[in-house]
Amino acid sequence: MDIQKNIDEIKSQLPAETRLVAVSKFHGVDEILKAYDGGHKIFGESRVQELIEKQPHLPEDIEWHFIGRLQRNKVRFITPFISCIHSVDSERLLRQIERQAARVDRVIPCLLQMHIAEEDTKTGFSEEECWKLLESNKWREYKHIQLSGVMGMATFTDDEAVVRKEFAKLQAFFNKVKEHFFADGPHFKEVSMGMSSDYKIAVEEGSTIIRVGSNIFGERE
Repeated sequence: MDIQKNIDEIKSQLPAETRLVAVSKFHGVDEILKAYDGGHKIFGESRVQELIEKQPHLPEDIEWHFIGRLQRNKVRFITPFISCIHSVDSERLLRQIERQAARVDRVIPCLLQMHIAEEDTKTGFSEEECWKLLESNKWREYKHIQLSGVMGMATFTDDEAVVRKEFAKLQAFFNKVKEHFFADGPHFKEVSMGMSSDYKIAVEEGSTIIRVGSNIFGERE
């Protein structure tokens, strides 16, 4: 598996405004270093324990993105260094991130995870829940969180029409939220959608961050 070649190939297909998060979960420090030595510095992990075991052994200028379900009692372990949390799926989690980020005096970019798939196993806000949270304005009191956009995972299916419809729906909701709540907030700009199987569709529908693992590192260990 030529990790650097895979990264270069994916990046060559992306518009300038779309960033690649190399999903390194279940892959070792040596494999991450191969990507890093080739110039890639944005990596995604979905398990806190795995992330905090790897992070001390890797260069400090890596931009770590947390992309998995985040338990509130584990937030404190990643707030000292995390660059972005993609998976904020409740107001209670938002509050905990604010609390722990304040403790280390950092401002952490966060994405609101939306439930766009037909599968019940995937988590996230419904559009109604998310709108209600934003309308409450409680988040405006948080000084250590920067709401930076939305994230979603499409249904795992070979039906490209279903995937495209879900991504288009997420993009439309982002535009609506941007206009209503963040018209003067340039930081609210991210639409994190698209993984190894569907990132090309996601990019066509406006994704600004894709999260790709197996197309870079191969199948998980």
